[in-house]
Formats: sequence, structure tokens, C-alpha cells
Amino acid sequence: MKRTLQHARFGFLGNTYSGMLDMYSDFTMVQAQTGLHVEVLEMSDLMRLLADVSERDIAAKRDEVQAMFEISGDSPADPIARRPTDEQMDWACRVAAAQERLVREFDLDALCYYVHGAPGAEDERVQAGSIVGHSLLTARGIPCAGEGDLKTAVAMKICDTLGVGGSYSEIVVVDYDDETILLGHDGPFHIAIAEGQPMLRGMGLYHGKQGSGVSVEAKVRAGPITTLNVTQTGDGRLKMISGEGEATKGPIMQIGNTQTPVRFREPPDAYMARWFAEAPTHHCAMAVGHNAAQFAQVAELLGIAHVSL
Repeated sequence: MKRTLQHARFGFLGNTYSGMLDMYSDFTMVQAQTGLHVEVLEMSDLMRLLADVSERDIAAKRDEVQAMFEISGDSPADPIARRPTDEQMDWACRVAAAQERLVREFDLDALCYYVHGAPGAEDERVQAGSIVGHSLLTARGIPCAGEGDLKTAVAMKICDTLGVGGSYSEIVVVDYDDETILLGHDGPFHIAIAEGQPMLRGMGLYHGKQGSGVSVEAKVRAGPITTLNVTQTGDGRLKMISGEGEATKGPIMQIGNTQTPVRFREPPDAYMARWFAEAPTHHCAMAVGHNAAQFAQVAELLGIAHVSL
């Protein structure tokens, strides 16, 4: 694992979601403590490649998408979550083809990305079409973390290298009757650890972001899971936080987001109090299996702190 990170190239495309101070990272600090290289990319790099995508490229990517995902109908639970239109699907596939070229051109092993974009601007439209392609890349061992979260991209890369997944997640809501915490995000999703076939939904408006497009709705398969969070301490040191639990077969909201109900070893409020006391980045990577001991070994190899909840 240490060797993998020392030879890894992480792309940083765009910027960090404005105001999420827990996600900002000092590139020099991350590189010094993990050995990975951060390649700073511009949206114009992606847009340049996007201009060269052909109709044949789009058709090939659409075949790949349709083999991997179920295409949704309209959601009964959310009026802005509807069946993707042909226009939305073609745009997502065009962007996905350009994303694949970006990874090849810059020889990337992982990627974090975000751009806010002015309303109606082309970079906003490209950002809005990115979730499907980044999920495809994540499934192929190139984990992609949204909102410019470099530290969670590191967590996802650790999980993927160990063969246990690493799906981009955050706390969504708590079910106090079921004593589960719903963990997920608007993407990307690690398809290799899915419960059934992931679904694509068209979003009239993304949750918490500008723009509209195609999003992934999926859950991690039921059974033991571990969340892995990479954060940093006040003195500029990286720190890993592991939380073991069980993904249940409970229901999820049909809103075009990835979601997994997880029952941890203590009630939700007690677990969250201990988790937040460790000052985590609010995102984490979700992996299948109970892996805290293995993650602790990774932390020891990297010379960084590890806490198991």
C-alpha cells in the first residue's frame, strides 16, 4: 500500500466546494506524508478533450453505461428525480468519454474534482454531466471523489487497492426507529460493492449544487462494512478514522443519490458523538468487510495516526 501511494498520481480538477473548510488540503502536506503526486488540472483540460469526442465514442460509452446500470423511471418520492432523457444520457456519455481521455493523458491513479460554475456556463454543464463517468472510472480502480475532497480520494484509493471497494459517502440522515445511519452522496459510487444493479436517475436539479443531469442511485450490499475517513489534525498531520458496522437491507430514498443504511456497534447518537469528536472530514469511503485492523496496519506503514471506533 505504501508503495502504491508513493507512485500514485492524483488529479485535482477544478477547486474545493466553497466553505467546506474540513475538505481543504495542503498539497505539500499530503504529498510529504503519503508520497503521492498531486497533478493540478483545469476544467479547460477536460473541455479540450470533450471537443474531440465523436458520435462513435458516445455510442460506445452508452453501451458500457447501459450494461452496467439500470435506467430509472420517474421517482414517486422526488418530483425532480425523473427518468433520464436521451439528451441527458448522451451528454453524460460524452463527458464520460472525455474523462477517460483525461485520465489517460495525465496518467492518473485517482481524481478529485469540483467546479461551481456560473449559472448557464459551460463548465457548470460539464460538472453536471460528470457523475456517471466518474463512477465508471471508480469501478475501474481510479477512485473519484467529488467536491474537491483530496483526503477522501486517498481513503477511496486505500480501500480500492485492498480490494474492498471504497464508495464516496457522508451522513445523510438517521433512522432512529431502525437505529441506522443512512450513508451516501450524489456520487460517485463504487459499482463493485453494489447491492444489485445501480440505477441512473435524471435530476432536474442536483442536491446542493447547480445544474441538472444524470445521477447514480445505489446502495452497498448488505453485510459487514467499514467506513474509512482521512482527516488532518491541527498540527498538520494526516489521521485515519475507521468505523465498523453492518449495512442492512433497509429502504433508501428514491432521490438519485447513493445511500446505504448502516447499523454501527452503538446507537446512532453515541456513534456520531464519538466520530465527530475525532474531527473527521465529513466525507468517508465505505468498504465491504470489517477492515479496521487492516486500515490500522496501513496507517502504521504510512506513519500516521489511526483511530478505530
